[in-house]
Amino acid sequence: MRIDGVFSGGGVKAIAFIGAIKEVEEKGYTFERVAGTSAGAIIAAFIAAGYSSEEIGTLFDELQLESFLDPPMMGDWFPFSKWLSLYFRLGIYKGKKLEEWIYDQLAKKGVYTFGDLEDGGLKVIASDLSLGRMVVIPDDLERLYGISPEHFSVAKAVRMSAGLPYFFIPDRIQGKSPIKSVIVDGGLLSNFPIWVLALPDERRIRPILGMKLSTSVEHVPPKKLNNAIEMFQALFSTMKKAHDARHISKAEAVDIIFIPVEDVDTTDFNLSEEQKRNLISLGKKQAQLFLKTWTK
Repeated sequence: MRIDGVFSGGGVKAIAFIGAIKEVEEKGYTFERVAGTSAGAIIAAFIAAGYSSEEIGTLFDELQLESFLDPPMMGDWFPFSKWLSLYFRLGIYKGKKLEEWIYDQLAKKGVYTFGDLEDGGLKVIASDLSLGRMVVIPDDLERLYGISPEHFSVAKAVRMSAGLPYFFIPDRIQGKSPIKSVIVDGGLLSNFPIWVLALPDERRIRPILGMKLSTSVEHVPPKKLNNAIEMFQALFSTMKKAHDARHISKAEAVDIIFIPVEDVDTTDFNLSEEQKRNLISLGKKQAQLFLKTWTK
């Protein structure tokens, strides 16, 4: 049976999606269209390019996540310079290694631009800080920036969506304005874009299955805020949840596999092989439990 899939952001925790996708495939489902934010956009892009869960698992088995931590050249000689980079370039790591890796994997399937994918087969969410708005790539490229989607790099779009603020140096797009737009992680405005695959009147062409790296919104424990830093973190967390909460509530979460990852941080790029296996096992287990009762 063909379904549509949506994948949330969550950094390295997205490895758990591999196990969930494997279970979905084993139950006879295949993805027609996919969408994602940040790390979820990486997984979505691989699926849109034709990768199976087994193949995606192999990619991550062979990957050293810490290789994505590529500071500007000065950082190799002057460790303190990363803070200068944060101030002047708005991020610590370049993010070029991440984009190159995504590009290389997509190229193996003959995918370079959105013109190489089925029309509407992949939607990626990013945040344009210059325009102060959410961007759906490729849908908004022509209208906002005068850029043809047919020739826009899928790897670049995914890198933009996964540009964790302050962590990766933001990418920029030259649009219709003389000022380049600063693009960062789509999770700031929509970390779980299950809404993006619905029709304007919210009808569905086919079942939409979401995968979210957290507990249900009704089961998020309250946080005690003791200082300004914790308040800042909570502010971003609330922003990431606010836009999507209405859509999750409307669907009553009946079409979402929640994968609560509690012992891995979003930016834990030094995961051990055992931690990777545990994440995949957790994703598979949560999908098994969900699919037992899923009514499409």
